[in-house]
Amino acid sequence: MDALLPLVDFVLHVDRHLREFVLAHGAWVYALLFAIVFVETGLVVMPFLPGDSLLFVVGALCGVGLMHLAPSIALLWLAAVLGNQTNYSIGRAVGPRVWRWDQSRWFNRRAFEQAHAFYERYGGITLVAARFMPFLRTFAPFVAGVAAMTRGKFTLYDVAGGGLWVGSIVLAGYLFGNLPWVQANFSLIVWLMIGLPGVLALAGAWRARRAAGAR
Repeated sequence: MDALLPLVDFVLHVDRHLREFVLAHGAWVYALLFAIVFVETGLVVMPFLPGDSLLFVVGALCGVGLMHLAPSIALLWLAAVLGNQTNYSIGRAVGPRVWRWDQSRWFNRRAFEQAHAFYERYGGITLVAARFMPFLRTFAPFVAGVAAMTRGKFTLYDVAGGGLWVGSIVLAGYLFGNLPWVQANFSLIVWLMIGLPGVLALAGAWRARRAAGAR
């Protein structure tokens, strides 16, 4: 458990840690951000990395001139798209064998089943909506691959969803991230970013299971 404390601290105080990294290493922050977003969206075993809060902080740093807005949005959008494409390709390669995987430290079967139920209920639009839902955004492209969604259709939703996700949250951070109230309550905002979309995702999965049971 103690090994997870640095990760929890990074997630809850990503604003401070990222600012310190920018001040210490300058433009290398772009490589770090690309890697984090790519891994979070591209590897099904890494759903716990910060996503929404990271984008929000990037926008805030752009707002005070420590980073550049347009290049940041473009780079993070590219990382999000390529990450999803990788995750989808892994799902296509693994296919039905995933259903035989057991719950483990590296694979959260319950989260996967929730993503699958949500995907079955809402189809391709899940790929756009799941971008704003921690954990689900990692599993949704993988499930699309397992379900053999066509590459062209997947790419359309991937590109659109990635642009909407990155653009909206980075711009929100750019406009509001440096307000005194936001700075003083950043940890609370992070918990809301994690918790509220999760509640909506669980509600969607529950409705999907009920509808499937009724059929």
